[in-house]
Parts: sequence; structure tokens; C-alpha cells
Amino acid sequence: MVVVNLPTHDLDRARRFWGGLGFGVDARSSDARTLAVRLAPGVVLVVLPRPCFAAHAPHPVPDARGATQVMMCLAAGSRHEVNTLAALALALGGTEPRPAFDDQGTYARTVADPDGHVWELLHTDGTC
Repeated sequence: MVVVNLPTHDLDRARRFWGGLGFGVDARSSDARTLAVRLAPGVVLVVLPRPCFAAHAPHPVPDARGATQVMMCLAAGSRHEVNTLAALALALGGTEPRPAFDDQGTYARTVADPDGHVWELLHTDGTC
């Protein structure tokens, strides 16, 4: 299992964003202070309020809207799925910090969630 932990400025907004994208919320692992989202089998995103996240972090926590510490990638089954997910993310308050990438069988769009965490939405036809 892979668990990705991210801080948020607004847990309710994060719930609306991730729920709106259609990912399943793990009710057993979520509560008033934690949001657990199943991104794929064996992959869970845990979103925590910044003070809670910072209490467990070994270093200062940068604001993702001003610094990129990590970029996560979500694989998609088609270009259409990439575009659909990107459109949903934008409608739910995300942003698109750079243009789509389309080269040699790889198509990607980059979106940032409302807290500024960068997510690459990627489809490859297997030629790369």
C-alpha cells in the first residue's frame, strides 16, 4: 500500500474537491480532522489540516501554492479520461498551471488542487 499525506488549508474544501472528482472516500479512515481518499487499489491519499500535518513533519511545511515539493501523477486510460478529469478538477476549484503536453504517445495535463498540490494527469499509448 502507498499512502500519500498532504496538508490542506481547508478540509471541507478538500472533501468537496476529491469527492467531486469521483474518488472514493474511505469512511473508516476519515473523520472530522482527516480525509482518506482511495486513488487506486493500494493507493490512498490522506489529507490533513496544516497544523496536524506540520505536527508530524520533520521539516517546515511549505505552502504548495508557492513551492513545488512533489508532483504526483494519476494515470488515465485515455486522452478523453485525462481531459474529463482535468475539466472536473478545474470546475471544482483547481487550476492548470501549464499547458497540456502531447508528444510521442504521451498526453498529460497538469492541474493543481485548491491547496496548490500539483497532479499530473497522464495517458501514454505505451510507445515511450
